[in-house]
Amino acid sequence: MTYGMIATWRMAYDGVAEMTKELQKGKDAGDALVEAIKQVEDYPFYKSVGYGGLPNEHCILEMDAAYMDGNTFDIGAVAGIQDVKNPIAVAQSLSHERFNSFLVGSGATKYAKNAGFECQNMLTERAKRLWELRMEEIQKHNLSPYDGHDTIGAVSLDIHKKMVAGTSSSGLFMKKSGRVGDSPLSGSGFYVDSEIGGATATGLGEDLMKGCLSYEIVRLMGTGLHPQQAADQAVYQFAEKLTKRKGKAGAFSLVCMNKSGEWGVATNVEFSFVVATEHEAAEIYLAYPAENQTTRIEIASKEWLAAYETRIKKPLD
Repeated sequence: MTYGMIATWRMAYDGVAEMTKELQKGKDAGDALVEAIKQVEDYPFYKSVGYGGLPNEHCILEMDAAYMDGNTFDIGAVAGIQDVKNPIAVAQSLSHERFNSFLVGSGATKYAKNAGFECQNMLTERAKRLWELRMEEIQKHNLSPYDGHDTIGAVSLDIHKKMVAGTSSSGLFMKKSGRVGDSPLSGSGFYVDSEIGGATATGLGEDLMKGCLSYEIVRLMGTGLHPQQAADQAVYQFAEKLTKRKGKAGAFSLVCMNKSGEWGVATNVEFSFVVATEHEAAEIYLAYPAENQTTRIEIASKEWLAAYETRIKKPLD
């Protein structure tokens, strides 16, 4: 009775912890994944996803999300959707469409409204104030506006051997209107095959989409590699190649899980993630790039967790 879920960032912990217990009881992998991601979308202090997410250059919150069924390869995705409470649920709904399964901008928003999804103003006062403060910094110090691009990406495995992958993000802070990153793009932001495993990504989308790393990790797992080996090989070889070709590589991190519930992670920055399986309760980990194209993983300390909580709720000027 194998089951499990792995997801990017500390913000995924509550959803993963709760939904893994439901997976144990027989909950569908897709429904569990959507519910886990919705918890992140609904929490206003997670400023890179959903309600409270950081807006674009015009202080408009545009969100991206995707959902993929590893049994059927059905994919649903939205990009630039506005004022919809849970973009991941819209993406799941679109995955059932034979045509028109990836919608963008006003078309995605219209579909969600017509289909009865809950709509609301997703720009919080806190996010608006963060935008204003950033504008002041840009004008005062002539800084690059871009800052922050943390996607919630998850892979879910249920006791019926079904696997699902999903993502949700408000994208790059201060992005150009209409900008889309890797999160809703199959192969880059996510990929899953129930007969092998799944992977999802977070980081700078403009660089992630150059490598199709989620697909590459799944492909490597399909050759027999353990998820950790697959993640290390895909991520570090591409980071090295991109640095050689372009002179630098943006931040990117990927998590993966195979059909046996084994998991892996690789990153070129400090990165937090959450995993739970039949063999281990939900835990928050930190990952770091290590020597010889490997990843160092450790349990997040109480001090790190406390600092995180203080940081995301810090009062604004």
